[in-house]
Amino acid sequence: MAERPARAPRRAQYAQVVRTERLTPHMQRVVLGGEGLAGFTADTCTDHYVKLLFPPAAGVTYPEPFDLERIRADLPREQWPVTRTYTVRAWDPESRELTLDFVIHGDEGLAGPWAARVRPGETVHFMGPGGAYAPDLSADWHLLAGDESALPAIARSLESLPDGVTVHAFVEVSGPEEEQKIDSGVEVVWLHRGERPVGELLSETVRALEFPEGRMHAFVHGEAHFVKELRRLLRLELQIPREDLSISGYWRLGHNEDGWQASKREWNARIEREQETSAPAA
Repeated sequence: MAERPARAPRRAQYAQVVRTERLTPHMQRVVLGGEGLAGFTADTCTDHYVKLLFPPAAGVTYPEPFDLERIRADLPREQWPVTRTYTVRAWDPESRELTLDFVIHGDEGLAGPWAARVRPGETVHFMGPGGAYAPDLSADWHLLAGDESALPAIARSLESLPDGVTVHAFVEVSGPEEEQKIDSGVEVVWLHRGERPVGELLSETVRALEFPEGRMHAFVHGEAHFVKELRRLLRLELQIPREDLSISGYWRLGHNEDGWQASKREWNARIEREQETSAPAA
């Protein structure tokens, strides 16, 4: 039996913080640049993402040059970098600037507080980009739905669409102060949940939508429980083909990213099995 080729080592990239901006009370923008982005590109998908690498605790430093494989070989697991995944809000190859937007919940979490306090000139390491979705212009219409975590990808998708395309775009945020300006001719329906559970209002709104005729291409992302409910609507009740859906939980209530990423594959597979096996034959 032929031996499987060795997996190429995963190499981290780096960039410097160029500037930061508070967009809304709970959304912070960080723009990265520098020579470390010389080979970076993120222009094929509107949901491109990078995985930022953070020391797990104060006092942990890594030798330069930063080598993720070496760190994991030489240091105990508790000192390995912690990853946090963020969508590329914008990539400008001419200025070589990478824009990331972070949801802020005070001192809660790791990446949010970092984004709130980081200053120009600081270096950040990351992996990526990954990504798989871009609006299919051959579709008759588009559905874009998500919470704050999906807003960067939804905004970038809307900005990529030509005029005249039929789009229904829904973004659920905590209140009107969290709305953002998006450079697109498409009117976004902003849903203000207030004290309601995340995604409940969004699910109700999408379910109440009178779907246009023709083939739909959909992007539905955010908190895992409402994504599960909307997947049931689209795949089970409306029989939308899987290839016309980009639908997945970006996060899950009660789980940090480490816990969610560890269980996400199994969660998604289980939900898909349950819903697919209960779907009526086409």
